[in-house]
Amino acid sequence: MAFSGNYMCTSFKQELLVGSHNFTASSGDTFKLAMYTNSASFDAATTAYTTSNEVSGTGYSAGGGTLTNVTPTTSGTTALTDFADLTFGSSTITARGALIYNTTTASGSGTTDTVVVLDFGADKASSAGDFTIVFPTPDASNAIIRIA
Repeated sequence: MAFSGNYMCTSFKQELLVGSHNFTASSGDTFKLAMYTNSASFDAATTAYTTSNEVSGTGYSAGGGTLTNVTPTTSGTTALTDFADLTFGSSTITARGALIYNTTTASGSGTTDTVVVLDFGADKASSAGDFTIVFPTPDASNAIIRIA
């Protein structure tokens, strides 16, 4: 199995400490989600978007889809942020996981700094239909990006 769990990328953690990422909805950076086949190999050390083993098919373009930021907030002692669900309409694709990356920053590896690696747990497919990435509830226990 090429994917081995969900990870907040180590480079992203360091980049947060130097203020390299802005998740504000109206004025923040642009984040994208690219999807990959089971042949892709990502983990917490992943630092940049790559086209290697990226899915291809109807309704999907290299680089993935642009995410809609939800302005960060807090819940108790946890800071969190979220994205609106992302749909690749009328698509025919099979994906095993995804990579969320920032296309705006100029830190670290350039303009494709990774944020998180997502493992779907198994191949997910669409056949001439919608392929939707549904993000979890944005709370202290489930948000896609949270710092406790």
